[in-house]
Amino acid sequence: MLRTIVVGSCVSVQGTFESQLENGKIVVRVGDRLFAGKPVMRQNA
Repeated sequence: MLRTIVVGSCVSVQGTFESQLENGKIVVRVGDRLFAGKPVMRQNA
């Protein structure tokens, strides 16, 4: 499943969901790299 996270103040990363951390952040994989950040909530139009 593709997920988007915010890493830092204005950088977002989109990748494949890997895991959820205890602090509410999630980990996504982009190629061979892992990134952790706050998930971007989906908005219904």
